[in-house]
Amino acid sequence: MERSFRFVAPRLALAVALVLGPVNAIAEQGPLGPLLEGLLRGTPEQAESRRVPFSASQMQLSFAPLVRQTAPAVVNVYATQQMQQRSPFAGDPFFEQFFFGRQMPPRVESSLGSGVLVEQSGVVITNHHVIRNADEVRVALHDGREYQTEILLTDESLDLAVLKLEADGPFPIVELGDSDALEVGDLVLAIGNPFGVGQTTTSGIVSGLARSHIGVTDFGFFIQTDAAINPGNSGGALVAMNGEVIGINTAIYSQTGGSVGIGFAIPSNMARAVLEAALRGDDYFERPYVGASFQQVGPQEAEALGLDRPLGALVTSVVDGGPAHGAGLRSGDVVLSMNGAMIEHPDALGYRLATQPIGASARLGVLSRGERKEVAFELARAPDGGAEVTIDGRSPFSGARVAELSPRLAQRLRLRTDMTGVAVVDVARNSPAAELGLRPRDIVREVNGFRIDSAEALRQVAGQPTRQWMFTVERDGRLIRQRMLY
Repeated sequence: MERSFRFVAPRLALAVALVLGPVNAIAEQGPLGPLLEGLLRGTPEQAESRRVPFSASQMQLSFAPLVRQTAPAVVNVYATQQMQQRSPFAGDPFFEQFFFGRQMPPRVESSLGSGVLVEQSGVVITNHHVIRNADEVRVALHDGREYQTEILLTDESLDLAVLKLEADGPFPIVELGDSDALEVGDLVLAIGNPFGVGQTTTSGIVSGLARSHIGVTDFGFFIQTDAAINPGNSGGALVAMNGEVIGINTAIYSQTGGSVGIGFAIPSNMARAVLEAALRGDDYFERPYVGASFQQVGPQEAEALGLDRPLGALVTSVVDGGPAHGAGLRSGDVVLSMNGAMIEHPDALGYRLATQPIGASARLGVLSRGERKEVAFELARAPDGGAEVTIDGRSPFSGARVAELSPRLAQRLRLRTDMTGVAVVDVARNSPAAELGLRPRDIVREVNGFRIDSAEALRQVAGQPTRQWMFTVERDGRLIRQRMLY
């Protein structure tokens, strides 16, 4: 009977409150108010800064003031790219005699996304995929003004980009908040331009934290929300109830193309780190170098290590002379925390490291040979390698910029920092290397029977007076062998 009363009493109190008026008003008129307020709020020991609405008046509250405060800083991003079209008669000797020298007009491709103004001088954060390969990027403000932009920095692996409006400010901005302070259940607003219909605001809650392996980018530490996010919202703001941006809306999980209540945002702390690199004038976002490789701890490894559940980042290799080696990390150790924050998986460790500046100190909680200990080391810059070389002349590699892999270059190209070889850094448009199909991140292993172990070796082999070419390229862990006449 007592259990039934405890279950029904809050419903009874709520019914009385709705009949007699808001609890706050009742509380001023008699002893019934404190009783109802206590039933609806819980005991003082249970009361916290976050609580559910406990009166009819609170259930009628609006997000409108918050939207008025933040929406002017959310912009539309328009990116265009000119694609050279190949003539259907190209390569045909009969038709080429009539159409020689004529080129088809370029085809213009465009993409639409959103962005967030974070500096009064006109600095915008958006997603990399919104402006990928763009020849021109324009930004439209909330009030209809449009501006050309300069791309300050872009990072494909994080899917973040920083733009600068080519205009004088000041512009309306919204502050970047502390995404590490989020909890599952916190209220949030998603603001962007879905499907190009115009600026739209949706509401929801934080559904999950530290989401990984969602198949969007290499980044694996997303905020999950049920606030409706649709195509065009990419790069927009995920706003907390204090008016700060705590995430950059990036992707959705959907089998239809529309929102099904599973959206993902990049945490604001990660966006802040990229923003600071762009404001420093860095060419790319540089992560601290650890000198170690990690993998997920599975159930079998957890049992063997004496962990009650799979948790942490398992050290698989350590580079001699690197920061991890100097700190005493060894293969088989498990990193369980960094600077007091729990490490759930290797992606979480990567996130914690990436949000720290070069030169900062890292304290790792480690399980090593059955003993828990703490190691500390300074977050260093990755070692650099040799100069980049551009291949020219008459060869299928002409137009490719290559360099010997170093930890810093490997990090920039999103390759393992322990990889070696000669990597393609960039490929000029419409060059022989582009027609060959070479891509940045490719590693040239062999050309015409010669092993390629330096950029200079590739340039010398590419200068050979021959029409027959045989080469081997490693791409995403696969060896691609090709033979051609050029």
